[in-house]
Amino acid sequence: MTLPRIALQPARRYSQLDHATHGLVILPAGDALPPDLPQRDQWLAVLKRKALKPKELAKTPLVLDLSGGRRLALLMADPTLSRFERLTRVRKAVMLLLDETPKSIAIWVAPGDGMDDVARDAAYVAQINGVPLPVRKKKPAVALAQIDLFCALKLSDLAPVVALARANVLARELTALAPNELTPATYRKRIRGVAKDAGLGIEEFDFRQLRKMGAGAFCAVAQGSHHEDAAIVHLSWKPKSAKKSVALVGKGICFDTGGHNLKPARYMAGMHEDMNGSAVALALVLAAAEMKLPVAIDCWLAIAHNHLSPGAYKQNDIVTALDGTTIEVVHTDAEGRMVLADTLLMASGGKKKAKPDLVIDFATLTGSMHVALGARYSGAFASSEALGSLAVAAGQASGERICVFPMDEDYDPALDSKVADVKQCTLDGEADHILAARFLQRFTHGRPWLHVDLSASSCSGGLGATASDLTGFGVAWGLTLLAQWLPRE
Repeated sequence: MTLPRIALQPARRYSQLDHATHGLVILPAGDALPPDLPQRDQWLAVLKRKALKPKELAKTPLVLDLSGGRRLALLMADPTLSRFERLTRVRKAVMLLLDETPKSIAIWVAPGDGMDDVARDAAYVAQINGVPLPVRKKKPAVALAQIDLFCALKLSDLAPVVALARANVLARELTALAPNELTPATYRKRIRGVAKDAGLGIEEFDFRQLRKMGAGAFCAVAQGSHHEDAAIVHLSWKPKSAKKSVALVGKGICFDTGGHNLKPARYMAGMHEDMNGSAVALALVLAAAEMKLPVAIDCWLAIAHNHLSPGAYKQNDIVTALDGTTIEVVHTDAEGRMVLADTLLMASGGKKKAKPDLVIDFATLTGSMHVALGARYSGAFASSEALGSLAVAAGQASGERICVFPMDEDYDPALDSKVADVKQCTLDGEADHILAARFLQRFTHGRPWLHVDLSASSCSGGLGATASDLTGFGVAWGLTLLAQWLPRE
């Protein structure tokens, strides 16, 4: 995966775009177009035809096709809009150019208050959308090779932007791979490669080890596959400057049939994307290492299949998690919380292990969250009100919006079991996203904890900065949350 190269120059005059086949001009919000704007009369004519005022360019970017085959787009940047709305507008403007799959684009950002942030956003949006996701067509889409960016920034200012873009693209690329290409075995091989390149520590707990350790919840799901290639993979980033530690946990079900409670075809389609939570967690630790964030990160990826076979786990099985908790299996399609239970126990630390200051897990976990929010927000659960507020604030700042749900103790009786310590879920379906969170919290050793149910991992037509249906939601949010959390006592 190669990102488009960014060539940076100061924005001095509009004529810097004269040689660009595909160009975008971004102006500060205002009531009028600058008198020296190229093709000003043509822009005014288009605005008149569409019954728009110049200030509405902040919400509706426009495009002109010029002589010589050139295409020019125009956008105004309105700082009063939310971050999500600003990113959405930039994405729509950039896609007016990228839809023609050019080899290069030029973006000219006018100077002004707040315009440096606009330039960063434009660079990020162009990079993540300039890289086609993997397909197996005879004529795949052409990748964007170069972004000529005219603004007041320095290259060093763009280093975090490039790291974030690389992480977002990686998360989406992994999630897009067909299930016969990304099996638990090939996924683990890919992880070894990126860990080595990034200088991360790596440890793999395979199926046999986990069974011997007593990770019965994880192994119950993994045993349905004829390949014993499932594992919990542990990556670590330990900078000397670290003053805090965080554990990232990701659900990595490479394909989810539903097991014995088999999904119908309509709901099984796309289940190769059920490993998205692990892709987000992996991308986050890699971005944190590239940015050299002063935080120790342990990343735990629960990688398996949920297959149907004579050996697969089934309803009414009773299995035992790593901490001795017995779990009554109620529905085999609630496998995510099973693999996460043992993974959270390993990530959050026990009596003999150092306990992280914060645990965050990412998972495409419940259909209930899709019913509650659709695909434009992701839901979160927090072990404290302060963490919940921080999650929402990070969503507002990153443009990846989060809604925090309640998880009061009086939901717990629904998970009472007559034959085990706890039920995995219920068959009623009521508030399953909340019950899943209450179930998972039992396995966090009481650590400060955030659970992110990634209902916005895929959104038809794109979301925020991302034009593809696969959004990479959680990468920008996670990095923003860490940046806001680290300075806190």
